Amino acid sequence: MGPTLSSGSLPILALPHPHVLLPGSRISISVSRQLAQPLIKLLTDAADDTLNEVNVLVGAVPLFVEKKPGEVEDGQSTGNAATKLCEWGCSARVIRIVRPPTLQASQMHIVTLQGVQRIQLTPPIPTPLSNPPLRPHSITYPPTPFPLNQQTLDLFRATTVKLLQRLSVDDAETRKTEGKDDLNSQRSLASLLLGGSAGGNGIDPWGKLSKLVNEADDERLPWISDQVMSLVGRDFDEKIEHLTLADCEARLRFAINVFTRQLSIAEVTSSVSKSIEENLSKQQKEFFLRQQKAAIDRELANLRNTGSSTGPKSELDGEPDEANELADLKAKIELLVPGSEERTMAVREFKRLKRIQSSSVEHGVIRTYLEWLTSLPWPQTSDSHTASSPSSSADMTDRALLTRARDQLDSDHYGMDKVKRRLIEYLAVVRLKAIEAKKAEMISSGPASAPAETKATLGKEPKSPKPEGSSAPPKAPSVKVSTNKGPILLLYGPPGVGKTSIAQSLAEALNLPFQRISLGGVRDEAEIRGHRRTYVASGPGNIVQALRKAGRPDPVILLDEIDKVGHASNHGDPAAALLEVLDPEQNCTFSDHYINVPIDLSQVLFIATANTLDTISAPLLDRCEALRLSGYTQSEKLKIAKRYLIPKQLRANGLQVEDASVSSRCEVTDDAVKAVIGSYTREAGVRGLERQLGAVVRFKAVEWSEADRTATTVTDASRDRSLVVSSSSVLDASSPVYSPVVVEEDLEAILGPAIFEGEERNPEAKKGVVYGLVVMGEGEGGILPVETAILPGTGHLKLSGSLGDVIRESGELALSWVKANAYALGITPTAGTDPLKHPSLIDIHLHLPAGAQKKDGPSAGVAMAVAFVSLLTGLTVPSTTAMTGEITLRGNVTPVGGVKEKVLGAHRAGISTIVLPERNRRDVDVKDVGKEVMTSMNFVFVRTIEEALREVFGKHFILGRGGVIVESRL
Repeated sequence: MGPTLSSGSLPILALPHPHVLLPGSRISISVSRQLAQPLIKLLTDAADDTLNEVNVLVGAVPLFVEKKPGEVEDGQSTGNAATKLCEWGCSARVIRIVRPPTLQASQMHIVTLQGVQRIQLTPPIPTPLSNPPLRPHSITYPPTPFPLNQQTLDLFRATTVKLLQRLSVDDAETRKTEGKDDLNSQRSLASLLLGGSAGGNGIDPWGKLSKLVNEADDERLPWISDQVMSLVGRDFDEKIEHLTLADCEARLRFAINVFTRQLSIAEVTSSVSKSIEENLSKQQKEFFLRQQKAAIDRELANLRNTGSSTGPKSELDGEPDEANELADLKAKIELLVPGSEERTMAVREFKRLKRIQSSSVEHGVIRTYLEWLTSLPWPQTSDSHTASSPSSSADMTDRALLTRARDQLDSDHYGMDKVKRRLIEYLAVVRLKAIEAKKAEMISSGPASAPAETKATLGKEPKSPKPEGSSAPPKAPSVKVSTNKGPILLLYGPPGVGKTSIAQSLAEALNLPFQRISLGGVRDEAEIRGHRRTYVASGPGNIVQALRKAGRPDPVILLDEIDKVGHASNHGDPAAALLEVLDPEQNCTFSDHYINVPIDLSQVLFIATANTLDTISAPLLDRCEALRLSGYTQSEKLKIAKRYLIPKQLRANGLQVEDASVSSRCEVTDDAVKAVIGSYTREAGVRGLERQLGAVVRFKAVEWSEADRTATTVTDASRDRSLVVSSSSVLDASSPVYSPVVVEEDLEAILGPAIFEGEERNPEAKKGVVYGLVVMGEGEGGILPVETAILPGTGHLKLSGSLGDVIRESGELALSWVKANAYALGITPTAGTDPLKHPSLIDIHLHLPAGAQKKDGPSAGVAMAVAFVSLLTGLTVPSTTAMTGEITLRGNVTPVGGVKEKVLGAHRAGISTIVLPERNRRDVDVKDVGKEVMTSMNFVFVRTIEEALREVFGKHFILGRGGVIVESRL
């Protein structure tokens, strides 16, 4: 363990910062020529004395560098920094001195020192720049007290062995992969300390050092701690503190703390490195296997193509080339207008795509986004495509545009005049704007490019052409701003009236793509606006998907069932997201969360459909132009069935005859169609009618298939129809007989018994019975009897028939009005008398039949009031009279809804006189209810209940005694 001197004198060698020499360790430092010459002289003088072994000792003392505030230590001392010697050092043996190849003053000598024993400089401490160099200075050797604490020795031994074993494992793993400079340098130093070469020659120095620690005596453990600290200590301050600890037990405890911390760092570093290496190895393996699979697929494809070169090629054959796909993406991006937001976003994402490996997940995400971004019909990029294909859409400046559109709508739909008129108005506005835009474009481009007749109209002189040598500066690409803002039409009405099909007919008339978006049950806002790209499997919303499918910026998009869209929830509010889509002032910059670039929807013609307006939010309804589609009359259904439904079913079931000279295979008479409408369907539209007619046609298709193909047609004069019978002279009873004509009598055999019967209307007028008008849940109108009866009781009103709160209030309101005007109506002899309590106590029971059906609504007040008057006065209302309307407490009649449906239902029930509120006069139009209904029914419009009573009870009925009308007393 070195000499046991307690004091002495040694030449002091200042170690450059941050070198620290510990006992038992070895370091190599660079010294200048001025410092190397005294060292060489010491070695030479010692070598001249042949009697002594060359053993030159110096005092190796570390240098402290006093850093200025804000200065960062880079591990090397600078000449300008203030330095001082440490109080503690190590006596060192000079092993060798290596001279530079050429003796120049700027080149350094390499000196190798071997630490011997810890020393302490006696004050005063010399300065590092003292002259002459290597001046001897007095030193003291600290004592080594024994024995030491056995617990500290055991803990040090266990901690050191564990650390060395970890370093051995890390060194073995490092040698398998790439060499780490830090571990390699430590391994070389450990080999040198154990007497080996720097390369190690395949020997594990950490294992030998661990074995040395295990076999070492307790007295040698402080010396071993210096050696291990010199290897694993990475901090200058740690080595200095270890050097200054003269007490062996304190030194061992400090080493235990340092080694424990180094062991934790080594374990964490090894775990992180292993995880990274496993991940990289997995990615490399996956990449390698994918490359092999692609190569095998290409070879197999080549073999298939070679073996079957004559067969047809499929678009699924072959593996897509990554370079070709990126080139296609680049070409699509270059078509975007420079400077636009979509091109800026596409260029940025394309640059990111090229930097990312194709096996990365992010590569697929960016690539999918770019495919969506470049496939959308941006208005700027679609102009050239539209111009190059003039047949892709109708010419908006054509004079015959409106005529063709009107013919198309009339050929596809019967009736619906209001909707057709509004669509034609829209097309007229579009045509005028297109003409103005074309004229402005010709003016801005100059007369030279305009036709001759246009120049004459404008009255401008043509400009002289420029000479060939002249060059004009290129114009920046102009962004076409659309001045056409499509309306937001909302078609609402009962099911089956043609709301969806008329939107498709409009798209066919304009030769524009048609896309349908079903909003029924949509509860997630992302289905409208799309998901953000941060989510897994994100994508754009339904609006952007419809634009991509359409391929044009001006399609017809149908928002079907908008009244059934979900409301606010934890997934957002889809109805609120539709506000931006359906606002003509905002949808020019529609924002989809996935695309994240403003999209122009101003050229899109949105048509929304709904069954009712009650469930649509007020802000959303305010952005739409609502058009009501009421139910069809019986005559309209008949014409629709003959023109559209029956030919459609004949084509669908194979009974259509293309040759006009051949008799039809199936004919349905008008009476049969009317019977189907009245007895087998009860709806406002024609969807159920089409199903029933389809059943009739399929029944005839079975008969036609089973009939004899050699049959001849004979005439059945009794039933005025043709029969297809066998050609044999004698008709066998088992021979199939086919009749192509379907009459009313055949319906029961085909469709079964009638599903719906006629309206229950008593032909005789009865006291207390009045017929009101209702609209059923299917949108079909009808009549409903209001029945009243007098019962012994306590002067109360009883209501029955599954009535809602509103209709109950109407009954109470009607009875209150009758009580208030009982004296004027002649019900009571004196004013102020309750008719339910004088001359005896009675109850009035009001009942609306069909108690299984819920009934509610503010339209039965007039019928109830008339029924009460009829019950208490004994007067009767004709059974051919029906009425509707709500009343107030002062006797005024207020308007109601569903007038067309109620009128059609009354006409079907055989009602001849209808009492309606005066303010509903505008709802009774020949265009709505039909000429047949208007001519066969008498419409009476009233403002008050008094007028209604005179109309239903006759002109002789006078309200008020003595001919004076008495106002109700409140």
